[in-house]
Amino acid sequence: MTKKGRVFSGIRPTGRSHLGNYLGAIQNYVALQDEHDCVYCIVDIHALTTIEDTVNLRQNTYEMAFDLLAAGIRPEETILFVQSHVPQVMELHTILSMVTPLGKLTDLPTFKEKVRQNPNNVNYGLVGYPVLMAADIVLYKTDFVPVGIDQAPHIEFTREIVRSFNYRFNTNVLIEPAMKTTEVPKVLGIDGKEKMSKSLDNHIELALTPEETRQRVMMMVTDPQRIKRSDPGNPDVCNVFSMHKVFTPAEEVQMINVECRRAGIGCVDCKKRFAENLNRALEPFRARRADLAARPDYVRDVLADGASRARVIAEQTMREVRAAIPLP
Repeated sequence: MTKKGRVFSGIRPTGRSHLGNYLGAIQNYVALQDEHDCVYCIVDIHALTTIEDTVNLRQNTYEMAFDLLAAGIRPEETILFVQSHVPQVMELHTILSMVTPLGKLTDLPTFKEKVRQNPNNVNYGLVGYPVLMAADIVLYKTDFVPVGIDQAPHIEFTREIVRSFNYRFNTNVLIEPAMKTTEVPKVLGIDGKEKMSKSLDNHIELALTPEETRQRVMMMVTDPQRIKRSDPGNPDVCNVFSMHKVFTPAEEVQMINVECRRAGIGCVDCKKRFAENLNRALEPFRARRADLAARPDYVRDVLADGASRARVIAEQTMREVRAAIPLP
């Protein structure tokens, strides 16, 4: 089948992935392979902008690779690699920074949010983060970037940088990427309030044991208005029910919807059912991941091969960029 253009996306190496990572990005990465040439990058350099302790960075990078491959990334057709293994991205980042106004960077809502989150670590790399992201995207002649609608400003900023470069040097070397808008659900954590996040310790990792998963699920907040077992519930405001709709068979979802509203099923039983269905759904993933973790040399070879294939594309782009400027 003829593929419909090249897709690029980067993912931060935060270690073992959780349900929010899977539902928000990873399952979409897998699906996009069917119709597009895909380039997926584990962005370890990006991670350096917000972490002070890099002791676990290498292992976290491999943990992310285990998850992506176990979820269904097919390395024989998809390029999967680590950002720092393709040094051309740093060269392009530097060049693109020359056509990017500083005021534009400091006005970006994402920069202001990062400053709010890390007021004691506002570094040069954090300011230039969007430029490095743009370099990631355009280095591989990307046609589409899959994003949720809330991330549209990131892609428009990349398009502005491309236009600035092409105008400055009277060229059309760099391609303006298009957004490929995706349905990115907001996956709430076990607190039922905030987005699932490791930093808030409200997450459920994909690679937990069945018993660990059950323990985390039993901590999940359900309908806050339902105090007693005999109180009717409202599945529409229950975080556990929202997850049932993803991992539980449709007939059982309908049963829970009805029985919860008439107090025929309690929150504890509802969570037990979800834990059981979640563990069943994740069983194939966990088996594949365990196999990959037992073969780290294979995973390193996959990443090395991906980087080699990515460098071919990257160096061709950089030859065109150097010629357009032109550099001697």
